[in-house]
Amino acid sequence: MEYLKQNKNYWNEKVEHHVKSDFYDVENFLTGKTSLREIELGLLGSVKDKTILHLQCHFGQDTLSLQRLGAQCTGIDFSEAAILQAKKLNSYLELNASFICSDVYLLPQIHEHQYDIVYTTYGTIGWLPDVNKWAEVISTYLKPGGKLIFIEFHPVVWMFDNDFEKVTYSYFTDAPIIEELEGTYADRSAPIKNTCISWNHGLAEVTQALIDNGIAIEYMQEYNYSPYNCFAGMKQIASQKFIIEKLGANIPMVYSIVGKKKL
Repeated sequence: MEYLKQNKNYWNEKVEHHVKSDFYDVENFLTGKTSLREIELGLLGSVKDKTILHLQCHFGQDTLSLQRLGAQCTGIDFSEAAILQAKKLNSYLELNASFICSDVYLLPQIHEHQYDIVYTTYGTIGWLPDVNKWAEVISTYLKPGGKLIFIEFHPVVWMFDNDFEKVTYSYFTDAPIIEELEGTYADRSAPIKNTCISWNHGLAEVTQALIDNGIAIEYMQEYNYSPYNCFAGMKQIASQKFIIEKLGANIPMVYSIVGKKKL
């Protein structure tokens, strides 16, 4: 479980810098700006009166944006600093979301509930070594007929080095990716340096894990842009649409899955 310790240290350090960054734009978020992007809003539809479990919620902006739309949300993250900040925002905004500090895999040991929707997006499963175990947790928390909304950066993106000069890593989960990372995608000048451990998970691996755990795939899509300017050398092509400039719109940047737990 060394990866948990290493990665948690990194994410705990990130929180302070992320809260202050233009990337997360907390100032405008506090006055009503949503953190949700067009992709997830289109897939979610109306969430009024729905119960939502948000896995790997960071410091809770999406959780709270969903709460503002009329859902009752619970956010989960393994970073103590992130959950502390999420609770502060929840209190400041006088919302009624819940936040739990837990590793995804350990959540069933401490939390018993089922939800209408499990929501998890952008930069999540790469920090998890076993997507079958992840899918099992999702199935555990979905009510029969409940919906999974999953959006993630495409595994093709993670094959490249950080400057997108060459293919460096496997598409498949052959071995952990161990990197010495400095700064953060939200603030590249942040004085953070840490060894991080991640994994690439191909589309077949992810979809089969969900199917094996009783989740029917109802919709799947790939996108040749990212809604976030979070990688090196990006170029904006439209509102909230960014590509790797040197690669153009020629690689998939993001994919989405909507699944339904079998009755």
